[in-house]
Formats: sequence, structure tokens, C-alpha cells
Amino acid sequence: MKKQTTILAVGFAAMTLLATGCKKNMDNPFIKAAESGWGTPYEIPDFAQIKTEHYMPAFEEGMKQQMEEIDAIVNNSEAPTFENTIEAYEYSGELLNMVSGVFFNLSECENNDEMEAIAEEVTPLLSKHGDNIALNAKLFERIKAVYDQRESLGLNAEQARLLDETYKGFVRSGANVPEAQQPRFRELNEQIASLTLRFAQNVLKASNDYKLVLDKAPEGLTPDQIAAAQETGNADPATKGKLVFGLDMPSWEPFMQNCADRDLRKQMWDAYSTRCNGGEFDNTKIIDTLTNLRLERANILGFKSHADYVLDDCLAKTPQAVYDCLMQIWTPALAKAKEECAAYQKMIVADDPAAKLEPWDWRYYSEKLRKEKYDLQDSVVRPYFSLDNVREGAFATATKLYGITFRENPDLPTYDKEAHAFEVMDGDKVIGILYMDFFPRASKRSGAWMTEFRGQKETQQGENVIPIIQVVCNFTKPTGDKPSLLNFDESETLFHEFGHALHGLLSKCHYPSLAGTNVPRDFVELPSQIMENWCRNSEVMKTYAKHYKTGEAIPDELIAKIAAAQTYGQGFINTELLAASLLDMDYHSITAKQPIDANVFEKEHLDRIGLIPEIISRYKSPYFQHIFTTGYDAGYYSYTWTAILDHDAFAAFTESGDLYNPELAKKFRHLLESGNTVEPMELYVAFRGQQPSVTPLLKDRGLI
Repeated sequence: MKKQTTILAVGFAAMTLLATGCKKNMDNPFIKAAESGWGTPYEIPDFAQIKTEHYMPAFEEGMKQQMEEIDAIVNNSEAPTFENTIEAYEYSGELLNMVSGVFFNLSECENNDEMEAIAEEVTPLLSKHGDNIALNAKLFERIKAVYDQRESLGLNAEQARLLDETYKGFVRSGANVPEAQQPRFRELNEQIASLTLRFAQNVLKASNDYKLVLDKAPEGLTPDQIAAAQETGNADPATKGKLVFGLDMPSWEPFMQNCADRDLRKQMWDAYSTRCNGGEFDNTKIIDTLTNLRLERANILGFKSHADYVLDDCLAKTPQAVYDCLMQIWTPALAKAKEECAAYQKMIVADDPAAKLEPWDWRYYSEKLRKEKYDLQDSVVRPYFSLDNVREGAFATATKLYGITFRENPDLPTYDKEAHAFEVMDGDKVIGILYMDFFPRASKRSGAWMTEFRGQKETQQGENVIPIIQVVCNFTKPTGDKPSLLNFDESETLFHEFGHALHGLLSKCHYPSLAGTNVPRDFVELPSQIMENWCRNSEVMKTYAKHYKTGEAIPDELIAKIAAAQTYGQGFINTELLAASLLDMDYHSITAKQPIDANVFEKEHLDRIGLIPEIISRYKSPYFQHIFTTGYDAGYYSYTWTAILDHDAFAAFTESGDLYNPELAKKFRHLLESGNTVEPMELYVAFRGQQPSVTPLLKDRGLI
């Protein structure tokens, strides 16, 4: 009746316009799918039907529908209950979640100018929409009414957890912000959202903007590296017949490790390390503004710093706990790095008596000494780690631990020809869909990540909805008749992201906001990092590391060299990681608004902890996407925090004498299945039987 009255009031011309809009919406694949499903296997998004012009109407309709659902909750004449308030809110926004799950995933791996324009348009709208819900006083009043009577509601454990997390989420999103401050709070959220988006776009553009074009290969590069550079050059008519090297890791890092021409190494280093530091894609001013805006928002919410705000919802709880954790590893790591630096300085002097070791020399001399010390040639290692074999090794590990299997299905819808779809089976039952997308593209951001097009959940009618998970990497492409061959670090990366995928795939939760990887940031890396332990275990390695030509299993001698080299370079590896983690904490622990010159701030804070000039932070500030874009602000420490957990957890398997111990695997699967339905450390202690110890980590990294 309400819609009919509105139509009568606006007249014939508006009726025609509305009818046209309705038809347009009904032609929109997202809107149709929200009403009647995609009509595809497992209700996978029908990527072939989705065009860029469909996103904005779907976003707009999704926000509209969710606000109607919120209004229905607020205007419900019945007293607030768990069902009519908490569950009703939990299941609101289905269309909006659907279009967001597709758009934001594809914007990271299938980006273009149109997608960027949509992102810039929709980001402030989504921020405003989120605030309209979070700051809805009547909605929060109903949520608080249910929360206040939580002890007498007879809720089960997962319902109680949802109620607690929902209430806490509203408080953290500003529900208690005084009305007079709400306009500024909304403005802050919108500005922060827009700035983080622009930061990411600048990094992608700056990374794609640089190419080192050479007529001939410099001394030291392997035939595989030369072939890859030739293929990249031939892909563009402007560089046909040339060798082209870029800033993506499969190109940049091997170049820095093997190029004997120091001047060329410096060129590549400068291009990599000065990205977004001034010029067309400058991010330094964004850092200044964004850091201070985050502080102001935290102050409005009652916290003295942004780090205090973030960590209040994590296992660490306080900035001091994070600093204490990081510094207990920083001290031995820095000492180890200084030893490594002295060794490399001797080597460079042997090549050039007047030379002083610089950051662009570190990887070259580290690789050179590694080869000498362990006789471990990259060209000898890679043939045993073809991408397909490593992937199958990860699959086999999951099968032995959890009994699940993986079946590729080329008939499933996909968003790119390089993205392969797998049905994940538990017995004869499909429990999830896994997309694996491994190679660099100009449209794809650098790095490696796991995300989801749809998380696992149960409908309000109790029907299980399987997850659709995506793993994205940037590995070296196959060349000619040679498959993609990984180095050992890349093999660990694949196992790592696959561990995240397992967290999403094995989820068995009722409520979507508690399912899968929706856990605190300093716990979410446990499922991923523990998988790296199986990747590098010699027993496991023999099952998947096979020569791509002969099928011969990796020889014991080479396994021993890889194992011996595991503690090599740990001073550098840990120091650059911890430096980035501490820099993140320093940015977000400021308690007073101040002008921030990113270059000065970074240098002062890294000098304070004694970082040697031959090493830089793993990410320099202007391209530190984890903390200025992807949600790891005041959270980059979590890789180290969780490393303590994963080494301690894997020690349980090794101590049992069985890497696939069925009892331990069952307990760990329960941890993965539980998502955020239980306090994470309760899950960990239930698995391990004790609190975690830092000793296995320090031993494994050769720091004690």
C-alpha cells in the first residue's frame, strides 16, 4: 500500500520513470539473484553476466533494501527480542553483501578505470550507509535492551556470542557517540574510507608505471628469469624484443638477488622503495591526514590512540602488550642481522675495496653467500617446486589432516581464464568452492591474499550455504613448455594462503558475521601460518616436491640443504618484518594531533629502535598497504604474534610423533570450524592443552 500511494502521488510521468527503473533493476543480475538465485551451480555469481554498469544500481538498491529492513526492526511494535532484533539485523543486507563480495574482490584482481571510478563513487556512500545504521539511536536502543537481559534469555553459546559481538560492534562503531559529535564522526568515517581507497589506487598505478627495459640480460640472471623478462617484453609492441623487469615480486626480487650489475640493482631498488613518495601518485600527504583522522575518531570513541581502539578488540588488548611481544624477538633478530651485515660487507669489499654495503646490495650478497654456504642454487631448487605440484601438496596435506578432497571443475563460472575453480569435498558432499588465481596481471594488485565471494552461513531456515573462497597470488608465469616454477618462499606463500582458505572452507557456523575468518586480526593468521610448517617439513616435502620433467622426488641431499638454510638470513627476515610492525604501532600510538612528514617520522622511529641503514622496513610508509589500506592498521604485529601460536601449535604435532595425528587434527579442525563463535584463546588452549610458548618460534628461526 505504501508503494502504491507513493506512485499515485507523483503522477503519470514519474510512474513511467519508476517503471523504467524497475525494469532496469530487474535486468540487473545482482538484483535478480537476490530474489531468485543465480541459477548457477552452487549459486556461484554468474560472472559472465555481470557488467560494470550493474554495480552502482545494485549497490544503491542493496543499501535501500537494508535500510528498509532496519526500519522494520526499529518500528516493530513488539518488545525487542533476540529473534526480532539481533537475528533480524544479522540477516539484513543480503543484496548489499552479495554485490560487495563480488565488486571489492574483483577490484583487486580485475581492476580498470571503470572499476576505480565506481569504487570512488560508492566508497563514501557505503561509509554513510554504515553510519546511518551504526548511529541509529532507536536501533541501538533495541539492541541494548536485548543485551541488558542477556543472562535471562536462555541463549545457546553461539547466540550469546552473536549478541555480545553485535552490541560491542555498535559501540565500537559509534553508537554511544554524543549526538553533537555525530556529524563530525560521520565525516571522519567518510574521509578515512576515501583516503584508504586512494592510497591503494596510487600504489597499484605507481607499481605498474615503472618498467626497467634492457637490450640484453645483465650478468647473473638465470635462464628462467631472462625468459620471463623476454616474454613480458614481447607482450607489449613498444618493448618487443627487449627484456622488461617490473616491480612485481616474481620479477623484482629475483633481479635483486642475481643481477651482478650494481647500478642496475640500484635503479630497481630506487624505483621500488620510492613508490608513492612524491610525484603523481604521492601518498605521503594521505599518511599525514589519515593518521590524524584515525586518532581523532579514536578520541571521539573514548580511546587515547587509534592503536588503543583497534587492540581493544584483539587478543593483545593494549599497545604495550604488542611492543613487549615484538621487542622480545627484535633484540635477538637485530643482533643476528648485524652479523649478517658484517659478512656481506666483507664480500662486497672483496668485489670493490671502496664499496659500502647498501640496501640494494643486501639480497644479492645474501643470495651469493647462501649459495656458497649451502650450495643451494635457485635454479636447482625451482624444478622440484612446480606450481601444480606445490598446490597438490597443499591439497594432500589438508586431505591427510581433515579428510577433505579437491576436484577441479572447469565448468563452474569464473571471472578470468587464469582463475581455476575447485569443488571441496568432505566425503561425497561439496562443502565449498575454491578459486585459485596465481599469475600477475596489470589489473591485479601485488602480493598474495585470500578472500571470499561468499562466506559460509546458515539461512534463517537452517539451510547451510557453502562458502566461495578465493586465493590470489602473483607467481612467475609458465614460459614456453616450462611450467610455473616456484622458489621455496613462494611455496610457503601458497601453503599460507591455502591455510586461510581452509579457515573459510571448513567453517561450520550458523551466523555469517561469526563464520570463517571473521576472528580477531591477531588470531586470523594462525590457520595460515601453521600450514607453512607442513610445507617446509622434510617428510611432507618428499610427497609433493617432484622434478617437473622426470617426476623424481626431491633428493634427501637437497632437502637437507633447504632445511639447513631455513635459519639462514633470519636476522634480515625478522628485522624488516618487525621494523614494519613497530612502525605501524608508532604511527597509530600517537596521542596528540601533529603534522606527520612520513619520511621524517619513519626515519626517527626506525632510528630509535636501532634499525641498521643497510635494511629498511619491509614496507616503506608510502606503499605500506597493510596499514593504510587493507585493514592491518595497528595490526601488522599480528604476523609475529600469531607466529608464536603457529610454531607452538605445530610443536604439538611433532611432539606426538605423527604430523597428521588424528586426535590433534580433529581438535584443530574444530578450531577452524568454530570461527568466532568461541573466544579464540579458549579454542587454542582447548586444542593445545596449555598457553602458547615463544620458545618454538625462537628455536625455529635460529634466534636462540
